[in-house]
Amino acid sequence: MDRDADRDTGRDAGRTPDRGTGRDADRGIGRGRPDVPEGGSGVNGPNGVAVGRIPLAVVVADRDGLVSHWSRGARRLFGIGKEDAVGRPAMDLLPVSGALSEDTATPHAYGAYDGLGPDLESSLDGGLSYPAAGRARLSAAPGDRVDRVDVLWWAYPLVGPGPERLLVLAADAGGLREEGASGSAAAERIAPGFALHTDFPGAEELARRLPDILPSMSVGESARIVAQVLELGYPVLEFSQNDLVPVTPDWGVPRRAERRLRQARAAAATAAGEPPPQDAEAEDLEYAAVRERLEFLNEVSGRIGTSLDLSRTIVEVSRAVVPRFTDVAGTYLREQVVAGEGFPDGVPDTTTMWHRVALEHTDEPGRWDDVVPVGEAMPFPAHTPFFQCMTTGEPVLVPRISEQMGHMIAAQFEKRDIRPLITHRSMLVVPLKARNVVLGFMILLRHPERVEFNDMDRVTGAELAARAGLVLDNARMYTYQESVAETLQDSMLPQIAPRMSGCDIATRYLPGTLLGRVGGDWFDSVKLPGSRTALVVGDVMGHGLNSAAMMGQLRTAVQTMAALDLPPAQLLRNLDDLAQRLGEHYLATCLYAIYDPIASELEIANAGHIPPVLVRAEDGRSDLLELPTGAPVGVGGVPFESVRVRVAPGDRLVMCTDGLVEVRGEDIGVGLATLCESAAHPAASMDDACDTIIRALNTRGGRKDDVALLMARLNGIEPEDVALWRIGLDPAEVGRARAAVREQLHVWDLPSLADHAELMVGELVTNAVNHSHARPVELRLVRGDTLLCEVDDDDHTLPTLLSAGPLDERGRGMRVVSTLAREWGASRTGSGKTVWFELTVPLR
Repeated sequence: MDRDADRDTGRDAGRTPDRGTGRDADRGIGRGRPDVPEGGSGVNGPNGVAVGRIPLAVVVADRDGLVSHWSRGARRLFGIGKEDAVGRPAMDLLPVSGALSEDTATPHAYGAYDGLGPDLESSLDGGLSYPAAGRARLSAAPGDRVDRVDVLWWAYPLVGPGPERLLVLAADAGGLREEGASGSAAAERIAPGFALHTDFPGAEELARRLPDILPSMSVGESARIVAQVLELGYPVLEFSQNDLVPVTPDWGVPRRAERRLRQARAAAATAAGEPPPQDAEAEDLEYAAVRERLEFLNEVSGRIGTSLDLSRTIVEVSRAVVPRFTDVAGTYLREQVVAGEGFPDGVPDTTTMWHRVALEHTDEPGRWDDVVPVGEAMPFPAHTPFFQCMTTGEPVLVPRISEQMGHMIAAQFEKRDIRPLITHRSMLVVPLKARNVVLGFMILLRHPERVEFNDMDRVTGAELAARAGLVLDNARMYTYQESVAETLQDSMLPQIAPRMSGCDIATRYLPGTLLGRVGGDWFDSVKLPGSRTALVVGDVMGHGLNSAAMMGQLRTAVQTMAALDLPPAQLLRNLDDLAQRLGEHYLATCLYAIYDPIASELEIANAGHIPPVLVRAEDGRSDLLELPTGAPVGVGGVPFESVRVRVAPGDRLVMCTDGLVEVRGEDIGVGLATLCESAAHPAASMDDACDTIIRALNTRGGRKDDVALLMARLNGIEPEDVALWRIGLDPAEVGRARAAVREQLHVWDLPSLADHAELMVGELVTNAVNHSHARPVELRLVRGDTLLCEVDDDDHTLPTLLSAGPLDERGRGMRVVSTLAREWGASRTGSGKTVWFELTVPLR
């Protein structure tokens, strides 16, 4: 037997189609030589012509008799496209309707049907209770070169769940005629029929080919239909009372001019009574094998890499090879790739952890899930083919997994017997590489009944893995860069507490594009002495990593200067000087506001930023605050001015960057008006209010810039929640301060805090009295979510923690405060310093 011919037919017989496309069932036609059995039948037709593989049209009708699937082969055979066939009555399109009764053949738009074969039920609506086959001659559509088409058909009733009720297979009998014989004489010797798998040789090979003829359905639906076809009998061609040839579809290699030329030469030699060229069939099969693999690789390349999402790409790679190239595909990736930690370094070894990220198979559902679950991580020892593949970077072919090798592989799975799933199967392990580094590998297994992987499969698998490796690496790099961008942006933006002294805060940040999550927009809040809060929104010119780096520097500078309690105008002046020193490209707009909840006042300065919106709680009116615009920081030589605005408890301040209100091609005034309108919309919470603004402004389209939004509800602090004392510079006044604090806490019904508060107040007042120069010490208590105590004096030296020895008389006061306080701090003011501490107010 010709070795190449045997190899080609063996491959075709052992493969199953790609259920995702359903294309392989209805492409191409194969005609074999007497000594080359095709399709696994090995049965010769008249005059020694063996017909093994023919193109099949596949049609499915639903319970209403309407076409639900119309294959490409059906389009070629009947001249009707899928879009025109699906949803139409099957009797109007198929020759099966002409075979309902030999007496009921009726004219049709595409010609008259001549019914042959057993009768069906009265209609498709009534259902078909048994398989039927027949032959019909129909006129082709107008304009076709062929006047009449000789159609063979097989009809299977489908039962069980699902809408499918009838499966019809059809073939062109014209392709089965003998060369040189008259059409009618040859055709009469060919008739469609059915045969059980015990009636002819090659039944097992044919059983594996049956899924090729099914349309694109789920695994469960295909399995159900295959089982019914096997039970009812295979489609066969009957040449005589003794010869039955099973009908199997071809993978389909498109006929090209070279192939037709070789076939024509062989046919001419046969007609002249000469033997055909010895290499004609071998060349044709070799050409078909190469073309088949190139088409497969081309198709796989088009199906993978549709997304830069790593998880989706992994699934695409696995599904691309099952079931067309293999029956089981398991994908493993290195731990660093799965974790998004960048490109893995070094050659894998026995300690390298490999994560099973995908598993596709054609076995019954759930068979692999418990034994080899997706998500498991494991190393592989040096004596396994997997280790050989990942260290050499070359495919490893195991024609059949022996009992010994199966036992060796199964030893890696604790308390799980994997041997029944892998023993006697053919295995191919291919590496997934990029830039000469192994990112992972794929384990491909074929069923024991299927033809083994061979050297050509090894080459095909290596090429497949190379393409898949590049796609996975692209997805990995994108995932890694996205993770880096997210981490950088998260580190740049502060984690703002939702409640500050006298105000509630909510924020939002939106990146300008999905591919670049870092930018120069920022917001911030800083706790200031006197129960005040600094609110900041800024926008560095530009986008990307450079802008994000500038933003980080400027934000840190603002926090530092805010801690010095600089007035807003002075802070922006200093920030402008810093930006000029950092470089000429450091340009940014900034809005800086200080909220005093006791005085119910805002002090705001603007550096080229869009103005904030103030929503009045009294009547719900919202207005843009009129502020001196100023110039962006970094310009230099431009003065900044502060404005004081009176506010009432419940008012809301909305500060944002221009990316929220500015849209290309639209006046910014439209965005500002929409901002005012949406900010005034009542909301159940601060978060809901922010979402309302985002929805109103983010749906207009055209936004390309980052967005930073900060909203503060200015609750204020009631006068009865504030207690203030002025203490003279006399050490005897320290006792009076302690007594006053204890008395006030009893008035506020906070007696549990009295002991600690009295002790710490004594330490702070003592230090203030000892270090003050002329101005009296101020002691203030503020009751809110916490108890805040502040001590002001006119000395600019900040207190520090000291290590006091057993005999030292000084250095223990601030250590007592640090130990007992929930939080404490000190900051300089324009006239001295403020030292403060907080205590947690017990729940009532």
